[in-house]
Amino acid sequence: MGKGDRKTKRGKIVLGTYGKRRPRKTSKAAVVPVVEAEEKPKAKTAKAAKATKK
Repeated sequence: MGKGDRKTKRGKIVLGTYGKRRPRKTSKAAVVPVVEAEEKPKAKTAKAAKATKK
């Protein structure tokens, strides 16, 4: 297990290959701002509707 071993990280660095032991660096994903949804007024319940009619 050294510089010529394809299964180790050091071997991958020497050979210039990538794999499970030496994954490629991923670019950071763009941060998308979360848009908060406007709160909708709650629907009146049947009891509340009857109470307001009286």
